[in-house]
Amino acid sequence: MREPIAKKVLDMKPSGIRKFFDIVAEMKDAVSLGVGEPDFDTPWHIRDEGIYSLEKGRTFYTSNAGLKELRIEICRWLSRHYELKYEPDTEVLVTVGGSEGIDLAMRAMLEPGDEVIIPEPCYVSYVPCTVMAGGKPVIVNLKEENEFRLTPEELKAAITPKTKILVLPFPNNPTGAIMEKEDLEAIRKIIIENDIYVLSDEIYSALTYKEKHVSIASLPGMKERTILINGFSKAFAMTGWRLGYACGPANIIKHITKLHQYCIMCAPTTSQYAAVEALKHGDDDVVEMRDAYDQRRRFLMHRFKEMGLKCFEPYGAFYVFPSIREFGLSSEDFATELLKSKKIAVVPGTAFGDCGEGFLRISYAYSIDNLKVALDRIEEFVAELRK
Repeated sequence: MREPIAKKVLDMKPSGIRKFFDIVAEMKDAVSLGVGEPDFDTPWHIRDEGIYSLEKGRTFYTSNAGLKELRIEICRWLSRHYELKYEPDTEVLVTVGGSEGIDLAMRAMLEPGDEVIIPEPCYVSYVPCTVMAGGKPVIVNLKEENEFRLTPEELKAAITPKTKILVLPFPNNPTGAIMEKEDLEAIRKIIIENDIYVLSDEIYSALTYKEKHVSIASLPGMKERTILINGFSKAFAMTGWRLGYACGPANIIKHITKLHQYCIMCAPTTSQYAAVEALKHGDDDVVEMRDAYDQRRRFLMHRFKEMGLKCFEPYGAFYVFPSIREFGLSSEDFATELLKSKKIAVVPGTAFGDCGEGFLRISYAYSIDNLKVALDRIEEFVAELRK
């Protein structure tokens, strides 16, 4: 029989994040610090709205673009927090999580051979989505000495006549790095001069600890060439509701919506009603969760300092990215031995790109109690390695 699977799918590696957690599920007393999922329950007033929508029989399809009321609230939320102005009728699409928006944007915009600049370490889906859309990933290896920010020099070096899209994954998963306004200003002129579009994944925009997030779409000349991806999973602890959105120029959103129409129809109706409530009345919930994450972030940085483990200070998302280069082990080997000997699961940095070698991703979307247990075990492991 002929091979049933397309070569580009056969060549695609499975996500490096899941490997360790399949093992953890079967391991008694193991502590996982690997999954990027808030440990908070979705706030009750948001859950209540979802329940109420079911009780009222609101189980029908919405429009392909999403509930009009939700698109209006998305625009109001973006205006209130980031000074972004979008039209709900033409510039917003409600998606099944932010990941669908990334996939659809790539497929709608890329011709075969178009190049997509992807700064790594980064979220695992950008490269596969580029490949599946017929594009060519061009990797920029971000550096710890630059706090894993994208520099103008790195961007210039990656651009060719075939460059069409720059992925901007900040605040960053896995490093927790951010791009401040001056960092974005430094690359804005390069983007415009080279007629590049930006896919700005801002799913962690509400979770920054140094200063308020700035979207590149808010800078002069950038809204018309930026597709902004965001959602409800991280800020509102709504991972299982599977809801996100894409905002951008009307001519681009129109065609992204067309693809969404054929492959999805519409995002889950119950989730959309709950999301309206989240955007209207959930700002205090976000602040409460962000403050808790910040406390955990500072606790981890303090413990790393105590154990002499090098880690640059992250100011976004809910991850730290400590260096384990001093031990002479690969990230994969370090994570494997840590899991076997101390029953602590973390993600090797290489799950997020080759330049993640020598680092680990540790999530602090867990209770302080769990973090204390985990960090004590990590300290024991590190001390044993240094003997």
